[in-house]
Amino acid sequence: MEPVIIVLIILVVLVFIALIKTIQVIPQASAAIVERFGRYTRTLNAGLNIVVPFIDTIRNRIDLREQVVPFPPQPVITQDNLVVNIDTVIYYQVTDARAATYEVASYIQAIEQLTVTTLRNIIGGMDLERTLTSREEINAALRGVLDEATGKWGIRVNRVELKAIEPPTSIQDSMEKQMRADRDKRAAILQAEGVRQSEILRAEGEKQSQILRAEGEAKAAALRAEGEAQAVRTVFEAIHAGDPDQKLLSYQYLQMLPKIAEGDANKLWIVPSEIGDALKGLSGAMGNLGGLGGVSGGGGGNGGASVPAQERREKPTID
Repeated sequence: MEPVIIVLIILVVLVFIALIKTIQVIPQASAAIVERFGRYTRTLNAGLNIVVPFIDTIRNRIDLREQVVPFPPQPVITQDNLVVNIDTVIYYQVTDARAATYEVASYIQAIEQLTVTTLRNIIGGMDLERTLTSREEINAALRGVLDEATGKWGIRVNRVELKAIEPPTSIQDSMEKQMRADRDKRAAILQAEGVRQSEILRAEGEKQSQILRAEGEAKAAALRAEGEAQAVRTVFEAIHAGDPDQKLLSYQYLQMLPKIAEGDANKLWIVPSEIGDALKGLSGAMGNLGGLGGVSGGGGGNGGASVPAQERREKPTID
């Protein structure tokens, strides 16, 4: 009885193992390659799959999701013989599990080496300055070459990005000095432009101020002249309205004499010839006033009052 039990136990174990190998569950976004006696049979998709145990075997399980693979820095020589280190990142996706398994031994390594050789071809035709400023162009060219080469491997390259481009240290120092000089130059130009604009605005302001000041002075002078003319007209009209005689004019001449003689520095002053006529008229007027006094005093028998008038008339005139 014991050998029979042992055989039954062995059979149960074999049946259990066969069931396990028969039922294959493939996760979502994955695929499995099935081989029968070492030859490709079919590709298992996501879900529950049945295979023949001990005959069919699972060769490879492949992730169909998009993968991101960063590659280490690669030294590349530019057209002007400068060595730059370039880091790249590849975004790829397996579209054909069978081709990715049988068409290339290791598609990751193949993509890396293809990326390095393509970068050397592209960067070799560019100088350093163009390399640093043409990332989009390099990415597009690299993606086109990789997508064309990896298509037969069942792989689609979605994106290629240059993560970093590092020139030599000496070139970095020179670039920093050049950038600093350019910034200093731009700052000096901006400062000079600011000073120039400030001077222009100041000159424009001074010009406008002088124009306004001149206009104000002209208007003030015009108003002043108009006021003086109006005053002269008013005085002239007042004089003519008063109808002055020679006696009043002679009196005004005499009033002006002290003002002419004012001042310690006046050593010599000129008397106008009209002063003589004024004094003659004034002396005549004073004589008439004296004659009137003599007549009024004649009743007393004293005629001496008329003598000073005669003497004043005989005094020489001042020329």
